[in-house]
Amino acid sequence: MCNVTFGSLFKECPHPDDKQRLKLSHELGLKPRQVKFWFQNRRTQMKAQQDRADNMILRAENETLKSENYRLQAALRNVICPNCGGPCIMGADMGFDEHQLRIENARLREELERVCCLTTRYTGRPIQTMAADPTLMAPSLDLDMNMYPRHFSDPIAPCTEMIPVPMLPPEASPFSEGGVLMEEEKSLALELAASSMAELVKMCQTNEPLWIQSSEGEREVLNFEEHARMFVWPQNLKNRSELRTEASRDTSVVIINSVTLVDAFLDAQKWMELFPTIVSRAKTVQIISSGASGLASGTLQLMCAEFQVLSPLVSTRETHFLRYCQQNAEEGTWAIVDFPVDSFHQNFHPSYPRYCRRSSGCVIQDMPNGYSRVTWVEHAKVEEKPVHQIFCNYVYSGMAFGAQRWLGVLQRQCERVASLMARNISDLGVIPSPDARKNLMKLAQRMIKTFSLNMSTSGGQSWTAISDSPEDTVRITTRKITEPGQPNGVILSAVSTTWLPYSHTKVFDLLRDERHRSQMDTLSNGNSLNEVAHIANGSHPGNCISLLRINVASNSSQNVELMLQESCTDQSGSLVVYTTIDVDAIQLAMSGEDPSCIALLPQGFKIVPMLSSPITDTTNSSEPPISLNNNSGGCLLTMGVQVLASTIPSAKLNLSSVTAINNHLCNTLHQIEAALSSTNSHENGFFLCTEPTKQ
Repeated sequence: MCNVTFGSLFKECPHPDDKQRLKLSHELGLKPRQVKFWFQNRRTQMKAQQDRADNMILRAENETLKSENYRLQAALRNVICPNCGGPCIMGADMGFDEHQLRIENARLREELERVCCLTTRYTGRPIQTMAADPTLMAPSLDLDMNMYPRHFSDPIAPCTEMIPVPMLPPEASPFSEGGVLMEEEKSLALELAASSMAELVKMCQTNEPLWIQSSEGEREVLNFEEHARMFVWPQNLKNRSELRTEASRDTSVVIINSVTLVDAFLDAQKWMELFPTIVSRAKTVQIISSGASGLASGTLQLMCAEFQVLSPLVSTRETHFLRYCQQNAEEGTWAIVDFPVDSFHQNFHPSYPRYCRRSSGCVIQDMPNGYSRVTWVEHAKVEEKPVHQIFCNYVYSGMAFGAQRWLGVLQRQCERVASLMARNISDLGVIPSPDARKNLMKLAQRMIKTFSLNMSTSGGQSWTAISDSPEDTVRITTRKITEPGQPNGVILSAVSTTWLPYSHTKVFDLLRDERHRSQMDTLSNGNSLNEVAHIANGSHPGNCISLLRINVASNSSQNVELMLQESCTDQSGSLVVYTTIDVDAIQLAMSGEDPSCIALLPQGFKIVPMLSSPITDTTNSSEPPISLNNNSGGCLLTMGVQVLASTIPSAKLNLSSVTAINNHLCNTLHQIEAALSSTNSHENGFFLCTEPTKQ
């Protein structure tokens, strides 16, 4: 009754005078101060709602202006001279149309700055314009080193010198969907779907001379001249000959049936879960065509996705594409093909670095016992940002985003899914029920996904180098966390990559085995680890989830420290990820409760095989490199660390914090080398991190 009376009066008079408030207090049996405070609170709520609505409008306008600004910039870069067909020369000879574009671009920039100022006024935090350099933002953290885990126990000298580190906003930037296809474009998309499907199937079935062995003899790569002769891309579509072409093929048998696999490809969320270390973000933008009677065959959908490598030194690749599914019942096969959409749909502005996914995908052949034979083709045109020299061979050889990596991850994840659904596997240790086993596996899966997202440039995450040396690979970043699943507060992350002259399997075996952790004091802090639970989730013994007890002096029956660890390996590389976790959280998972509320802050290692040693002398890292030798290239070891630096969002970062985390990274990498090599060969390691700074 009170709320109804107040509400009706508020609409008529949001600012009642003393007489009106006194009358209301008598009618409702309340004190005049209570009536006064209710109206004050209601006005505050109304203002907050209006501010939120205005903020949403400003954000939408901001994104629109950004997209328009980007389109105009792209138009300026791609202006063609009408006389010679070459690029136009900027200056006095600039055409009228281009001059108008520059004027419009300047107007939009001013409008964007105005909107950013208005948004800042409403949100209370500065909104960065496109012209700002994300790596030179003002420092905003002063990390209390008492919040670090126990292996950051080195004394930190007080330091007031500040270092610029990018601070991400609480919410990641929205995924740009670009738009949808109009009716007149759908017919063209369906025609391209048929031709792209025919191209993919032929590329999967044809061998030489279309596919040839790579120089190292371990991968199939495309013969571009033969491909251009066999497949003529429609003349009315844009030619992207200025971009570098990557193409590879691989075949493997996976433990999943074709129908389940096709369903995962047509569901963006399931697709991300199937490739957690590759697909960082994905979304189905538009269903253009559905199969007859609701079947998957004949489905054509518009999608957007972002692909990643687990390192901030390699840029993510963002793309829009059309995905088409077709079944060949006579042959017992399914085929999934991805082909570009931005080439004929103008609402999709190209991402940077530019990435155009040509006819790519897989042909799935049903096999007995629920298995499938998958032939995967990965074909794309790309213009990379400058790549750090240590990753040159990995990226330019096509291994970073090639078919071998996709199929290796698919094979391993299918084994993991089969293990998750199995009921006849005997686990070791304290796992009381199948539901407890499933919860522990889901917790580990989320740990892997969180680690992968936070160790890359996914979502526009910016990283800062702490050294001016071009060989330095250490990168740090900070972010604010407010959503469940991770500790709330400010997270400091650091990543470093080094090359090791050992096979990736040897490094993987060392890092995953808890019995060897005591050899690396920086990693284990001198404490031994005992495995109290073990879940096998693959045919390789290294594919497993472990629950480890940390044996420290402070441990007792009332104070037990645990570590959740998952290790996995396939032909494309290996991964060891772990996080400390308290007993209450484990008991929650073991009891069958939903583990999504358990806060995880994972760290770990990514190991990828190299076919040649890294480039150490290059004048232009944006060009495809030439290997310096033909010997086995060892492996690249990337280590990622995350720390809950502070629960206070306004904390500031000082130099001693950065020094401590840099010391930890480099000391750990040096001790891993020492554990791998003998004393006489200790100096053979090649490290690309800054030397530890003495305290």
